[in-house]
Amino acid sequence: MPNSLERLLTARHHDPFAILGLHPDPAGWVLRVFRPDASRVSLLLPEGNVDLVKSDGRGLFEWRGALAPARPWRLAIEADGQSFEITDPYAFGPLLSDQEIHLFNEGRLLEAWRSMGGQPTQLDGTDGVRFAVWAPNAERVSVVGGFNNWDGRIHAMRVRGGSGIWELFIPGLAAGDLYKYEIRNRDTSAVIVKADPYAQGFEMRPGTAAVVPGPSRHAWGDGEWLHARAGRDWLHAPMNIYEIHAGSWRRHDDGGFYNWRELADTLVPYVTDLGYTHLELMPITEHPLDESWGYQTTGYFAPSSRFGSADDFRHFVDTCHQAGIGIILDWVPGHFPMDAWALARFDGTALYEHEDPRLGVHQDWGTHIFNYGRGEVKGFLLSSAHYWMSEFHLDGLRVDAVASMLYLDYSRKDGEWLPNKYGGRENLEAIDFLREMNAMIHERFPGALTIAEESTAWPMVSRPTYVGGLGFSMKWNMGWMNDTLAYIQQDPVFRRYHHNNLTFGQLYAYSENFVLPFSHDEIVHGKRSLLGKMPGDTWQQFANLRLLLAYQAASPGKKLTFMGNEFGQGREWSEKWELDWGLLQTHWHEGISRCVRDLNRLYRDLPPLHDLDFQVEGFAWIDCHDADQSILTFQRRDREGRSVVVAFNFTPVPRDGYRIGAPAAGFWREIFNSDSAFYGGGNLGNGAGLMSEDLPWMGYPQSLVLTLPPLAGVILYQD
Repeated sequence: MPNSLERLLTARHHDPFAILGLHPDPAGWVLRVFRPDASRVSLLLPEGNVDLVKSDGRGLFEWRGALAPARPWRLAIEADGQSFEITDPYAFGPLLSDQEIHLFNEGRLLEAWRSMGGQPTQLDGTDGVRFAVWAPNAERVSVVGGFNNWDGRIHAMRVRGGSGIWELFIPGLAAGDLYKYEIRNRDTSAVIVKADPYAQGFEMRPGTAAVVPGPSRHAWGDGEWLHARAGRDWLHAPMNIYEIHAGSWRRHDDGGFYNWRELADTLVPYVTDLGYTHLELMPITEHPLDESWGYQTTGYFAPSSRFGSADDFRHFVDTCHQAGIGIILDWVPGHFPMDAWALARFDGTALYEHEDPRLGVHQDWGTHIFNYGRGEVKGFLLSSAHYWMSEFHLDGLRVDAVASMLYLDYSRKDGEWLPNKYGGRENLEAIDFLREMNAMIHERFPGALTIAEESTAWPMVSRPTYVGGLGFSMKWNMGWMNDTLAYIQQDPVFRRYHHNNLTFGQLYAYSENFVLPFSHDEIVHGKRSLLGKMPGDTWQQFANLRLLLAYQAASPGKKLTFMGNEFGQGREWSEKWELDWGLLQTHWHEGISRCVRDLNRLYRDLPPLHDLDFQVEGFAWIDCHDADQSILTFQRRDREGRSVVVAFNFTPVPRDGYRIGAPAAGFWREIFNSDSAFYGGGNLGNGAGLMSEDLPWMGYPQSLVLTLPPLAGVILYQD
């Protein structure tokens, strides 16, 4: 007892309940309270208050009596010239069940946010907050906050056996209270203060304290959407994603962010009018640095406080669903920042990361890599994915930097990485985690999607786990994006020498379920905006951009474009200010917006443009060999046999009398022309359309003689 008592008084004890609270005594019962801040502590009994005796000058108070006070007992405390009453936190028994702890340690507590972190609850008729945190290498863990003057001696937690889980119920706390954990490492005795890994809210930056969450008061109205999503044939449905950074789509005049409710009122009608089917949010998980764009996550269960409350975000998602717009979250399980107050060396050791920097440090980004082989870490990430999908009704996750997770030697030189147990470079634990994550989401959230940002030739990324794939629904086609942008940036005079950039992609286009992305990564860090990449004078730049967007819309694969591309923003994107909305008052940029609106609606409403995005049967070349004139022609088909004919002229030279093969006889209506005057073009084209000629051409039974406008694409269709 003396040694144990000394450890308590010096804030080193792993189980303060062994000393504090009520215990049998030879004369009856003894009640101990440790309040180093108090000058007086009294026990509130029905017959009156009884002062506790200060048995140690460092703040230990004792009461002894023949009869035990009823649980939970209350105390009156005088400290720092103030008097207040509390219910003793050490009057309550263990909190988490043995089953919860077992599943947590195995990484199978998939809704761990309901058990861990700060949870408002009621125990024995007493309202308060239950805290639980995993810190297996700690000697002592305490909850600190304004309620105890951030003094780690006052609310020390108990550890649950060898689980590494520490817990404590603090009566009187409520939603909105700020807190952190103070942790003493058992090997070094270093004391560190950490944010809660499972916090569901944080104070506004630069503060880093967690916020006790309140119950959601949002009444969901998207039941019809979720029911329809569960039965949706997403493989054959149109999917056209508008990627946004919530902090810079629009700003208030004073530079302040739009909150989720303001975005619901402005962004949702905007994307609906333009014909997009989905929104993809760059990470809105809590992060301390605006310049990280959200990719340096510190709150894996917390919507960023920049944009309002969790219920504000629920309102935003609900509004999107009721308008027919799906929501995809950019999610970052591949790495986490080194901020000393967050996950890094959480209990004074490499807990969520690897100790060896050859495994645990991402050299490109200066971040830590998760230790996916540890059950509690895998469970943390699985639970995070489950949280966002279930609590906010999201329709999918876009998983960032998958390639960096798959390879142990990713962006490393020889000698800077460690092989797996078989001597290979594959990160076996990360692969298992990704498969488990994908299987969980597809099983528990019918119709929800997972999309991989994966830039290598790793096989079967978007194939089911039961056939050996990683289990993603789709994968970004980085090869298509790189080849297309490399081609379109060439002066048209030289494009004939790079024709293969446009045709090569068909060799692998159906090996995965591909999304064709023009994302935020392509218009920052000196890469220039999409418009800025275009060669030529102003007329040619805008014509090239319309051509590029038409080529994306007609090519097989789901679509993604970053905000600002849809009206041809001229400068690179910056998170520091809103998009240049004033450009929409000019003829050129308004034309791009009109062009995108029509392309989006054509893609969405015309089955040949989306029905077989992932199947070779949905595409056929008409002519892919005309490199000299930089012209491509192909058809897109649906399962009913309907087709559209698409022709692209990548030079500024009009082509009259250009004959191509036609898949069927009859009248082919020109339903889109990127050179339309309505879009800012020269209005050269084929009028309402043209009849096919009974002249076989290029292996087709009929042919069409087209007028191809300069730097433009046309789409023809038979009703």
